[in-house]
Amino acid sequence: MKNFALLNVGIETMLPSISGEIYVPSLLPDEPEEEASTPRLIDGSSPHEPGVLGPYTHEGLPTCLLCTCLGTSVYCDDRELEALPPLPKQTTHFYSRYNRIKKVNRDDFANLSSLKRIDLTSNLISQIDDDAFRSLPHLQELILRDNQIRQLPELPPTLTFIDISNNRLGRKGIKQEAFKDMIDLHHLYITDNNLDHIPLPLPERLQSLHLQNNNIQEMHEDTFCKMKDYSYIRKTLEDIRLDGNPINLSKTPYAYMCLPRLPVGSLF
Repeated sequence: MKNFALLNVGIETMLPSISGEIYVPSLLPDEPEEEASTPRLIDGSSPHEPGVLGPYTHEGLPTCLLCTCLGTSVYCDDRELEALPPLPKQTTHFYSRYNRIKKVNRDDFANLSSLKRIDLTSNLISQIDDDAFRSLPHLQELILRDNQIRQLPELPPTLTFIDISNNRLGRKGIKQEAFKDMIDLHHLYITDNNLDHIPLPLPERLQSLHLQNNNIQEMHEDTFCKMKDYSYIRKTLEDIRLDGNPINLSKTPYAYMCLPRLPVGSLF
């Protein structure tokens, strides 16, 4: 009986009052409504200020929403772009292939001092401002193949790789001595451009020169070698492609004496 009495007391202390009173938890004070302000995007920026998603395009979107940004690389491939988007200042590698871009303006790459690679393959580019690339101090690779370019602009001397194949450069599309100061240029691809000459002088460290399917009809004996210096050897230039040109390589046999390998092309 004593244990039963204690049990009753414990139950009474645990059960809520049956006097009709109902416990209602106190309500939290109302939170003040947010004041109306400039809307913020997911990166914390506003439509009028650049944030981590980059500067804003003419469409009103940050570049890194329109394109894909991975680290310091920006990929804008196959986005039906008609103009180059503004890029974050820290961009080092930029790809905008398979779009509808028609012109490269002088301001498109302004203040992008970290750019190392630009790839604009397969657009509709027919015009490039002459100083569009000139002020890029660290640009190493420039790929402009499969466009409609008639005039190659002035290029920075820092380039190591150039591919301007399948354009419309013709006889006058490359300025004289355009590649002279590019002491670190290793690969130069100018196939399918209706060129009628080999652009000289060629940088000393050049390794690959592709000139297939042009209109080159003749070559001088000092195009690759130094005819007054028979001890001169151009060791690095091992890949020369001249096939698809109306040139008979057998007519200038001394032009290859300093080369480690003969050019590829017609010998008849």
